[in-house]
Amino acid sequence: METHVTAGPIAGLFVIDVEVHHDAERPGGSFREVFHAAAMEQLGLPSFAPVQWNISESTEGTLRGFHAEPWNKLVHVAAGRVFAAIADLRADSPTAGAVWTGTLDRTRALFVKAGLGNAFQATSDVAVYAYLVDAHWSAGARYPAVAWDDPDLAVAWPITDDRLSLSTKDQMNPTLREHWATR
Repeated sequence: METHVTAGPIAGLFVIDVEVHHDAERPGGSFREVFHAAAMEQLGLPSFAPVQWNISESTEGTLRGFHAEPWNKLVHVAAGRVFAAIADLRADSPTAGAVWTGTLDRTRALFVKAGLGNAFQATSDVAVYAYLVDAHWSAGARYPAVAWDDPDLAVAWPITDDRLSLSTKDQMNPTLREHWATR
């Protein structure tokens, strides 16, 4: 496994560079190993035992806002490309309020610790955003969410024209300061 893991600037965020092996016998084919528990732990990731695999498909401009679910996740874009933004929404964290942004595609994945706000915007025609989680989703789950356009987070989203698409829920999320004030 030729994967490289780098601790991000936010406590609990790890950037994973994934090696893509191109198939010499069948041009156009490739293989990549995105998750291998023992190898990931040896590279410095926390122990991670996924119980659910989720896939979100989005068209260009679709933005999924800052959600801080109560589970750890390993994110990988199986096809396409996204602009990802991770924000530390934990008021008691040494990196509270910090933001990391970057492009995710088939060569880069993220490990996102529970409580970090995860947001992304599709920047290709279609993006297939896949993630493993270590707790099951439930319809009644409540977790913090913060406005995608929070001025304190100051994320420079790449698509803000008429292609920008947000859910009603993501349009109504509070700012980070409002979130911290209600804790």
